[in-house]
Amino acid sequence: MTEAAKTSRTLTGRVKSSKMDKTITVVVDRMVPHPVYGKYVRKSTRLHAHDENNECREGDIVTIEQSRPISKTKAWRLVKVVTRAQ
Repeated sequence: MTEAAKTSRTLTGRVKSSKMDKTITVVVDRMVPHPVYGKYVRKSTRLHAHDENNECREGDIVTIEQSRPISKTKAWRLVKVVTRAQ
């Protein structure tokens, strides 16, 4: 395997919900061009991530990385909190 293939996929997003135990919901926004008109449209994806220490709060900006499946809907884990919510 090459070195690039070993690195796991990382994303940065905003914590939408932290009400579950050891789980956060992260919203990842991206800009994609409209297929016909070319105008950039904001699309968002909601992902569940594993937060072992329950350290995140709603509104935090976090970095998550892909991991093995932890539960039915959770296959990402928290790497670090980039910015705390006010």
